[in-house]
Amino acid sequence: MNRSLHNNIRTLYLLGFFNSFMVVNPVFVPLLQGYGLSMNQVLQTQALFALTIALFEVPSGYIADMWGRRRAIVIGSVFYAGGFLCLLGADSFAEFLIYEVVLGLGFSLISGADLALLYDTEVYLQKRGLPHGVGPGKSLSRLISIEAAASGIAGIAASILLLWSLEAVVAVQAFLGLMPLILAFTLVEVPRPANEVSHRNNARTILELLLFGKPVVLWTAFAIAVFGLLAVYMFWIYQKYWELQGIPIGWNGYIWAAFALTVSVAARYASALEQRLGTARILCLIGALPLLGLLGMALGAGWIGVIFGFAVQLSRGLSMSLFYEGLNRRVPGDFRATVNSLVSLGVRAVFIVTGPVLGYALDSIGVDTMLLLLVAIFTPLIAVVLIPLVIRISREDVPRDSQVVPAK
Repeated sequence: MNRSLHNNIRTLYLLGFFNSFMVVNPVFVPLLQGYGLSMNQVLQTQALFALTIALFEVPSGYIADMWGRRRAIVIGSVFYAGGFLCLLGADSFAEFLIYEVVLGLGFSLISGADLALLYDTEVYLQKRGLPHGVGPGKSLSRLISIEAAASGIAGIAASILLLWSLEAVVAVQAFLGLMPLILAFTLVEVPRPANEVSHRNNARTILELLLFGKPVVLWTAFAIAVFGLLAVYMFWIYQKYWELQGIPIGWNGYIWAAFALTVSVAARYASALEQRLGTARILCLIGALPLLGLLGMALGAGWIGVIFGFAVQLSRGLSMSLFYEGLNRRVPGDFRATVNSLVSLGVRAVFIVTGPVLGYALDSIGVDTMLLLLVAIFTPLIAVVLIPLVIRISREDVPRDSQVVPAK
């Protein structure tokens, strides 16, 4: 059992790699535009994806907490593989919508459960003095770094596959979609005491934790939501932006790879940078970088504008690593997957409404104007979440990787 649990760590790293090794992402906008979809329709497909996750994110996280993280990951991997098989035969707006629903079901079941299982595995092995990885917090940072690196490698692979065709990219993606399912079956559930509390009491406990428990938990969740929403917006703006800057589509994968590797490196060294600069300074850096990147992209031209996008990605890597590590360190193990899912739900819920609006704005007012509008919107939002977070972190002292908040 202990050896199998230790293998969980490596398997979850591989699972994260293949879940993020999506060669279709760097060319998804040109792919859909090739079938006659406008940017508004492209963002409508993503709004439906977000709606699917919003409807199933929290129930799936709760299922993972109550019935097992492994079970949720296995079922989610089935839908994940099925989604890309749907993409293989899609050639209309309606069929792309079906693809997003099936894929969204897969992501909602895996999201949160993988982080919780990784964290639980590290804690279980560490508490019993058994061989383990690098510790709960660092494992989350490493997983985020691996996922970003996988996205980067997928970008290079996409550019190579484009030497054949866009259809070749989709075909390879359908094959790669089967890998997480194979890996999911090798996972082992971490032994946990059975939770005999009623579902109503569980819901009350989770709400009390978020709203009336440690203030840092709530403000960290807000910060993840704000920076996550900006990241989702930029995810869909980049490819259109590169097109308008005159960047050939063959370069999309390479730029995507460089952006993803920037996130990977930033996530990998986020903890060390925080120790060197201090929490307040690193949070100020995380807040300033995306605003600088948006301004540079809006005012720059050609490759200069593309280069400013690296500032957004650098902030993304730092924020994901530090915020998720801080959140999971303060959340009881019994509800870790649910809380992770609730945080993701916040991002998806907002995108459901604003995603199509973003697509319409990109078609009507243009990318540069939209980037400046995002600066105006996110400057106060970033300040509102980071200033209280800095204040509340300064008032507490939570040891890293050495203390896990016990379940009630």
